[in-house]
Amino acid sequence: MDKLKKEFSKIYDKYVEKIFRFVFLKVNSKEVAEDLTSETFLRTWEVFRQGNPKIENVSAFLYQTARNLITDYYREKGKAQIISPEAYPIADPRQSLEKQIILNSEMERVRKALSQLNEDYQNAIIWYYLDEMPIQEVANLLDRTVPATRVLISRAIKALREELEKV
Repeated sequence: MDKLKKEFSKIYDKYVEKIFRFVFLKVNSKEVAEDLTSETFLRTWEVFRQGNPKIENVSAFLYQTARNLITDYYREKGKAQIISPEAYPIADPRQSLEKQIILNSEMERVRKALSQLNEDYQNAIIWYYLDEMPIQEVANLLDRTVPATRVLISRAIKALREELEKV
């Protein structure tokens, strides 16, 4: 059991920030994102501990679990918005205050534009560009072929650019 805990601990360390960021971008609440991230790892641990079924792709399993929990959250709350433009200000203490303000302003602009895209476009951009997942893994998460995923990412970026022009 100790070996199992160590193995799961490595998975947790590798994915916790990515899953939290993904959930946070969807629910726009730090507390809710923390709760859903925690629940994602709890459910994954239960399956991981039992070993049946064996988790073939941990990343895909985590993201699918998180997506299901987000869906349940909105179903319970009766909400329709997937991403809200508000989020953490991203600031590097080494930057000047002026640079931090400009960066936060630009990030806010990107968040607003991203919130206007459909869910597949949002997920593709988040996973491919923010989480730096390989195209094959993004394709698996979206249940698409690699060529179809490349086209989807290309269209998502085009749609994001169009939204950024409006914001």
